[in-house]
Amino acid sequence: MAHHQTHLERKMSTRHIRMISLGGVIGTGLFLSSGYTIHEAGPLGTVLAYLVGGLIVFAVMQCLGELSVAMPYTGSFHVYAKKYIGPSTGFVVAILYWLTWTIALGSEFTAAGLIMQKWFPQVPVWIWSLTCMIIIFLSNFFSVKVFAESEFWFAAIKVFAIVAFIILGSLAIVGILPVKGFHSAPGLANFYRNGWFPNGFSGVFTTLLTVNFAFSGTELIGVTAGEAANPEKAIPSAIKTTLWRLLIFFIGSIVVMAALIPYKTAGVTQSPFVYVLDLIHVPFAANIMNFVILTAIVSAANSGLYASTRMLWSLSNEGTIPAVFKKTNKNGIPVLSLFVSMLGGIFALVSSKVAADTVYLVLVSISGLAVVFVWMAIALAELNFRKKFLADGHQLSELKYRTPWYPVVPYFAFIASLLSCLLIWFDPTQRVALYYTIPFVVICYVAHHYWIKRRSSEVISEVE
Repeated sequence: MAHHQTHLERKMSTRHIRMISLGGVIGTGLFLSSGYTIHEAGPLGTVLAYLVGGLIVFAVMQCLGELSVAMPYTGSFHVYAKKYIGPSTGFVVAILYWLTWTIALGSEFTAAGLIMQKWFPQVPVWIWSLTCMIIIFLSNFFSVKVFAESEFWFAAIKVFAIVAFIILGSLAIVGILPVKGFHSAPGLANFYRNGWFPNGFSGVFTTLLTVNFAFSGTELIGVTAGEAANPEKAIPSAIKTTLWRLLIFFIGSIVVMAALIPYKTAGVTQSPFVYVLDLIHVPFAANIMNFVILTAIVSAANSGLYASTRMLWSLSNEGTIPAVFKKTNKNGIPVLSLFVSMLGGIFALVSSKVAADTVYLVLVSISGLAVVFVWMAIALAELNFRKKFLADGHQLSELKYRTPWYPVVPYFAFIASLLSCLLIWFDPTQRVALYYTIPFVVICYVAHHYWIKRRSSEVISEVE
């Protein structure tokens, strides 16, 4: 049997990994859909929903930390799911995760085109979308180093913008900067003006899926494990810094938005960031923010193509899909996996134009729940890994990184993720996601199960 690879070229430093997982998370979720959450859950409800979401992500990441330091493989979590839950679960996790990022690519290419059209109205959107595709493809094609470096700078722009936004917004809240329509400091009156929970407390729970989707991307740290120069040091430090930064960025910007935007006007029509900057008379607010959102989109697409490429490589490396997908070029990039993931993104983009209410709706519904499904698999794999590790006669002290408060943290991560899936049932607009995802997952399981059966019977007949 040929030597079984677990990773590609290790060329990523800790600063790259931190920025990649921040870059994967701070995308359109924070810049655009946070308005929807404020509208649904009310200001205080939104802060609570983001805190609960942050807690779930924190627990999931602690589980992933223990697994990916013990086994730093490229495309990590489906390998852990395969090993510690079952081969079919591993397959489903990989397919769902691949879908999530590939579908996101489609919407990111569209969004990039629409923003460019605001500046160049005479140029059709598709030309900008195509330009964005080419840039991202090239960033991923040359080497991991080029990808990591470009992602570092894309993400840095977003981080800088969010910090500036939080500072300016805070100055406006306390009355140092003037705000349109207010004679005195707005303070936090918006939080209680319409009662603490204007739409009832249930909004906190029904928006959890939107919030989880906004946090999705943190688990990219696990995917990069196979290309980290020093996984034992890089991964734990990336997990710690990423989590507290995320909470500061997300909660900080949400508090500013909720304090300055009346919840009834917060919607998805324009970015809540642009709305707030206009209120405090920032010159060129819309243009500045659109530029930041553009880099956010390009950066999220950049991470997305990286993640989906590594998933296919890893599936091929595990022998689940044909071996040709794991072939790499001289720079250690799995080129066919890259092409196929890119085609997936283009397919998602085309379906959003041609079949928005059918194919694309199904794809988006599945990808929204997919991340939460992946998180559940990570928590369960960690529980089983720890049991097996001790059963095999190992000592806890041998683990370089341990999930704290075991088994409370993994159980919480699993149950809370499961609940945030089930709670969508109570939001009629999101319920459709369950109708599509559950059958899709069942079909994947059944198909993989029969495929394994067929393959093992072929092997047996060859032996005979």
